[in-house]
Amino acid sequence: MAKQDYILRYLSIIKKLRKNKEATFKEIKEYLENESEFQDIPFAISNRTFQRDLEEIRTIFKIDIQYDFKKKVYSIVDDQNNDLNNRMLESIDTINSLKMVSDITKYMFFEKRKAKGTQHFHGLLHVIKNRIVINLVHQKYDYDEPTKRLVEPYALKESKGRWYLFAKDTNDKKLKTFGLDRILDFENTPKRFDYPANLDVNEIFHHCFGVINPENSKPQEIILSFEPEQGKFIKSYSIHESQKVIKDNEDELRVKLHLYITHDLIMELLSYGETMEVVAPKRLKEDICTIYKGALTQYE
Repeated sequence: MAKQDYILRYLSIIKKLRKNKEATFKEIKEYLENESEFQDIPFAISNRTFQRDLEEIRTIFKIDIQYDFKKKVYSIVDDQNNDLNNRMLESIDTINSLKMVSDITKYMFFEKRKAKGTQHFHGLLHVIKNRIVINLVHQKYDYDEPTKRLVEPYALKESKGRWYLFAKDTNDKKLKTFGLDRILDFENTPKRFDYPANLDVNEIFHHCFGVINPENSKPQEIILSFEPEQGKFIKSYSIHESQKVIKDNEDELRVKLHLYITHDLIMELLSYGETMEVVAPKRLKEDICTIYKGALTQYE
């Protein structure tokens, strides 16, 4: 069996336990046999092979699957890379769908625009993992000439299909984000850095929509009202992880968010047009009204 087929089997086991929370070995084996027919890959396993699979899943995906002797079922008890593993499961579903037909372009139509800069992924992950200071050549949209920065790379951050490098600029010691699509080049230096002990990237962006984290500002409670039809989309695909539904009836969907008010957030809210109303805070409501009024003057 090819290496990728083993990975597909591991992901299928994870998918089964994610969906059903727990399962007996017999149920998992039957599930793999069904997947084997669907994917045309030999997934049939013995109990001994299954135990080896569990060890590989712990090593590769950092997911711990344990057996409950009392209930006689397996379940996931620890998943250290939940977000990454979810993405991989999404990818495997897509791959399996693509394998179903020979000429996929007759049935699936892909977005023509693509984020640039993903060719930097491998190199940037290498320097982040090994804590290597890099010379970065970055082209800002509002600058005619590219700028050179010496930075300590800390993480990669995704926002609306684009990827950003989160790093410390060694010149002014500030934390900044650099769009991968605007990175022209970078090279490793012999210098290494110590990862800041108190730096929590998840916490830094926890109350952000996008990649703008305003200094000397606090996240605010934002209340939005949507028309019922638009509300269905908002419930199925949240604006932000902090989103909570506070009213849902035939007249409106009202949600509450806890976020910094930034340009990224305002642009997102404007995209909903007349189907959304800002209820609070008052300042955000006034900012949205000002933008709409300014836009109208261009058509008068």
